[in-house]
Amino acid sequence: MALAPLLVIIWSWSSDQTEVWQHLIETQLSTLLRNTLVLVIGVGSGVTLLGVSLAWLTVMCEFPGRRWLDWALMLPMAMPAYVLAFVVLGIFDFAGPLQQGLHSWFGSDYRYIDIRHEAAVIAVLVLVFYPYVYMLARSAFLAQSTDIMEAARVLGANRWRAFFRVALPMARPAIIAGTSLAIMETLADFGTVAVFNYDTFTTAIYKSWFGLFNLQAAAQLASLLLLFVALALMAEKYSRGSRSYTQSDRKQHRFRHQLSPLQAFAASAFCGLVLLLAFVLPVLQLLQWVLLEGLQAMDARYLNLLWRTLLLGGAAAILTVALALLLAFGRRRAKTRLRTFYDLGTLGYALPGSVLAVGIMLSFTFVDNQFVAPLLELFGLQAKPLLLGSVFALLAAYWVRFLAVANGPVDSSLQRIRPSIPEAARSLGSHSWPLLWQIYLPILRPGLLTAMVLVFVDVMKEMPATLLLRPYGWDTLAVRIYEMTSEGEWERAALPALTLILVGLLPVIQAVRQSASR
Repeated sequence: MALAPLLVIIWSWSSDQTEVWQHLIETQLSTLLRNTLVLVIGVGSGVTLLGVSLAWLTVMCEFPGRRWLDWALMLPMAMPAYVLAFVVLGIFDFAGPLQQGLHSWFGSDYRYIDIRHEAAVIAVLVLVFYPYVYMLARSAFLAQSTDIMEAARVLGANRWRAFFRVALPMARPAIIAGTSLAIMETLADFGTVAVFNYDTFTTAIYKSWFGLFNLQAAAQLASLLLLFVALALMAEKYSRGSRSYTQSDRKQHRFRHQLSPLQAFAASAFCGLVLLLAFVLPVLQLLQWVLLEGLQAMDARYLNLLWRTLLLGGAAAILTVALALLLAFGRRRAKTRLRTFYDLGTLGYALPGSVLAVGIMLSFTFVDNQFVAPLLELFGLQAKPLLLGSVFALLAAYWVRFLAVANGPVDSSLQRIRPSIPEAARSLGSHSWPLLWQIYLPILRPGLLTAMVLVFVDVMKEMPATLLLRPYGWDTLAVRIYEMTSEGEWERAALPALTLILVGLLPVIQAVRQSASR
């Protein structure tokens, strides 16, 4: 079932869409390819430079505010990219307070700046996705013993040379992994590019579906986006090659570099500026808009949107974690040569939401036409689609998309259980379901709760799949944000956006606590 949407998208090329492709080639295809490549290169370079520099400063250097900046720099992970995008437009656009204030100050001599530029799109995505690189690079630098750096200094290397020749190569796997995650999220992003009206493959898929009403053309465009994802994964795997990265078990991180007063001030200012732009200012702006709207924003429609969002998030979290638990047990009991087959079930996280929505739609259309409709006719009922346009289709997209997110905590928790524990329970007469309820679930509870929180938050923030697959009347907070930002109603989008940020802080707080405990 996890592979079905992918296979259906590939099979879509059996449909002849010559006229549509001729139109795309003549009008948009070159722009789509160029914009997507620019985003991948720009965001990949930006998150690497920003994440690695911040991780190195907070781990290896001592400066004012380092202790709280160490964990506060993870907070932008709670910020959905499309939320930061419309906040940036609300502040810096032509009608925003900044440019209007400058115009009133300088008068007719002031020339308006167009913020709807690809550089702004890249900057927004970098500020939101740099925590992927920051957290992994930070963990890698913490795992490095200062003895290695001191040995490099003894052999004549200064601090910069020791960083580039020793510390950075040892942290390379973690940095590449974080950059790859950021690039995957960039390819999957729909809300940010839609807010800036910046055409990429995700927006082209949406326009082909709802503009041209051509699902097959949308599927073929989705397959090209999949090609970008596959190339990113292959590049990440090729960059690792056959290199081995091993370190000593003695991780003695005993001291940090004492910076000069000017360097310490620059380090504090740099880290504080990143946090200010990526999290503090957007949250303050959202709070201002919410206060301007007052209690009118918390109307019955908002409460209904919140209830549906929580309901979908909770149902998807329970379903996804249950499937991840089954997958983890199956993988553990399977033979070695069959374990790769179980790993295929987690490939859905590599599929952008828009691609997955197209695959789910085509798959469920086939099932409805070939199986459900004849079955209904057999019982004398009206033949109508039951799966297509249902909540189940949306939940299916969620669990295929986020099964890998749940599988990580569940599988790692299961690996920590020594085989002697269930064997002892079996010797005492516990088998099957009692063994699951009395032994496995109590031990796995922390991992299961972590997985549920991660999936719950990701589902609440997910926009493209929800936008394309939601049944009538099942709008969520993310859909409401898209509708309001499409009309330029920044103030009315502030309350649902602030709600998503507050909920998104849950996994960030968990990550901070785990980091502190280590």
